[in-house]
Amino acid sequence: MRCQQIVFTTPGLPDVMQLTTGEIGAPQAGQVVIKVAAAGVNGPDIYQRQGSYPPPADASPILGLEVAGEIAAVADGETRWQVGDKVCALVPGGGYSEYVLTWSAHCLPVPHGWRMSEAAALPETYFTVWHNLFMRGGLQADETVLIHGGSGGIGSSAISLAKAFGAKVIVTCGSADKQAYCESLGADLAINYREQDFVEQVNQFTQNNGVQLVLDMIGADYINRNLKVLAQDGRMVSIACRQGRMAEVDVGMLMFKRILWTGSTLRPQTVAQKAAIAAQLAERVWPLLAQGQLKPHLYAELPLAQAAKAHQLMESGEHQGKIVLQLG
Repeated sequence: MRCQQIVFTTPGLPDVMQLTTGEIGAPQAGQVVIKVAAAGVNGPDIYQRQGSYPPPADASPILGLEVAGEIAAVADGETRWQVGDKVCALVPGGGYSEYVLTWSAHCLPVPHGWRMSEAAALPETYFTVWHNLFMRGGLQADETVLIHGGSGGIGSSAISLAKAFGAKVIVTCGSADKQAYCESLGADLAINYREQDFVEQVNQFTQNNGVQLVLDMIGADYINRNLKVLAQDGRMVSIACRQGRMAEVDVGMLMFKRILWTGSTLRPQTVAQKAAIAAQLAERVWPLLAQGQLKPHLYAELPLAQAAKAHQLMESGEHQGKIVLQLG
């Protein structure tokens, strides 16, 4: 099947990406083809384009990990979806394309009343947040979570999901505008890390009791600072390393507070592992989307041909919410 795609041959700055014509194959057992209406832009896309996050050997080299659109073809024996169904989906690469192959079990229905661009901003973000905040981090109602990078796509979704399930939310972000944005999403405390010490602010807010969970995407020297704000028996989940992969950790504090520290990346997980996340989202989160309890967090919508501009915008750090490419 011939289609337009965004490709690059040499890693580098956003302008290495070019719109060209390529081809995708027919769906194999357990797969579907989606005619893409919109594709989300995410951090892993940036790192892959820069050359620091190569795709798995069995994945498409085309950028893009989440889409929304219409089922265009299904594998023989597929019963979950039919041609014409409107879905959003986690994809193993290939999202910056008019058509994409993905696994049937990684598709979810477009929430009632949502536009395709809004639905395209869901999968990568919600799979990541649900898996790390709830499945790995074990967030419970009435607990307090600290979310770094609260104004981005992951952060804004993490605020909304944590609040929807009864948690208190503290976030860090880089400007007064972003503080206001995070508070509008429900954050109980938004800390401008450029002007305030988040350790001091968190301990003051919690009356030195600390938080039960930290969702960290910064790494480096934030790790020890996170340990300082965690409560006894607290949990820390690492999902990115924006300031560096290496950290000097106070193991004594980790031991004394009995901290559980875990982390994950989404893309290398197996088809079955991602399907398990999708099943929990379908059961526990998608009803809230349909009822309007959770809202889309779009910052910008750009045509596919302007993928370079979308990457530049994301790298600038100015965005509040998700950036999406439109194809239809």
